[in-house]
Amino acid sequence: MTSVGTIFQREVNAYFLSPIAYVVIAVFTVFSGYFFSIMLGITQESTLRYSLAYTQFILSILAPVITMRLMAEENKTGTIEPLMTAPVTDFEVVFGKFLAAWALYNVMIAPTAFYIIFLAWVGSPDYGAIIASYIGLILMGGLFTSIGLLVSAVTKNQIVAAVIGIVALLILLVIGLASTEHEGWFYNALKYIGTYDHWDTFTKGIIDTRDVIYYVSFTALLIFIVVRIVESRRWR
Repeated sequence: MTSVGTIFQREVNAYFLSPIAYVVIAVFTVFSGYFFSIMLGITQESTLRYSLAYTQFILSILAPVITMRLMAEENKTGTIEPLMTAPVTDFEVVFGKFLAAWALYNVMIAPTAFYIIFLAWVGSPDYGAIIASYIGLILMGGLFTSIGLLVSAVTKNQIVAAVIGIVALLILLVIGLASTEHEGWFYNALKYIGTYDHWDTFTKGIIDTRDVIYYVSFTALLIFIVVRIVESRRWR
């Protein structure tokens, strides 16, 4: 795990030595703050649920921006080759990069904690629902990060990786949202594959093991696939 820590530190340093980290944090803070103020004014309730309903859309756009360079830049510059010959395993490389992107994601959403302080000042928020929502945010971030990492692993162009990642996440959001009002095995399957329903459950203050399993299992599966992609390149 020492190698994972080294890769993690290398990627975190790369984020904060470039504009990426500061741009995504600033953009997310501005838009989440805007939606928070708008929904607070409309509902007049001390809750984050309504403003967080828009958060998945914002994160669907920003998460691929965080992950776009992770593997694509290595593939383009050829630095993936010496990295593969270093005394680290493919899993350590992939997992270290994943953790770095996930860490930046969590740093990005951290400023929203000020909304909780404000709600506590003006009213009596449901802290159980807030805690559940943040657990959902963190788990959703793991899934979004792993999807972006997978896309970045199969291309050499960062912009292409970002665009494909955004499209993929928006598709998952849309199919989940579009199937919420329908019944039947087909729509239930779409609802489970899509991300909207799983995230919405957390915003209601419910931590359902099915949603936790959804996020954790799909995140692990995607990381496994990325490791296999990296392994195939090593043998080629």
